[in-house]
Amino acid sequence: MTKILIILLIAFAFEAFGVIALKQGITVIGQQYNERKAALPVWKNVLHLVGNWFTNKNILSGLLLETIFFVLLQYLLGQRDVSFVWPLTAVSFVMTTLAAKFLLGERVDAVRWSGVALIVLGAMLISYGEYHKEKPASPAAPVTSK
Repeated sequence: MTKILIILLIAFAFEAFGVIALKQGITVIGQQYNERKAALPVWKNVLHLVGNWFTNKNILSGLLLETIFFVLLQYLLGQRDVSFVWPLTAVSFVMTTLAAKFLLGERVDAVRWSGVALIVLGAMLISYGEYHKEKPASPAAPVTSK
């Protein structure tokens, strides 16, 4: 169980940093798009936007980090029940909210923190349920007749 939780935390860190990188990249290419509006026809500006999307280092690194998160998530789903792993991914909101606050300088008010606290409470209940889940009985030894 400890191994699973450590992998979950590592996966969530990859996801949080991936989302932050994507946000930074999208902000940059959005500004570039708006700066070109007056000089280019819309279709040409959209083509440039797509090109910017595929060449922006923040977007590319964000996609890489999100891919690593996804691979770790697939590993976890192979190890545990979906009903345990998937709801716990909600805990990633905690890391992502903290990253947005401290890395992007976003204002996170009490209502949002309350929502994050509810997410954590839900994840704790799910973990508790997994910890106390009845273990399947080992199959009885086959009876052989002579």
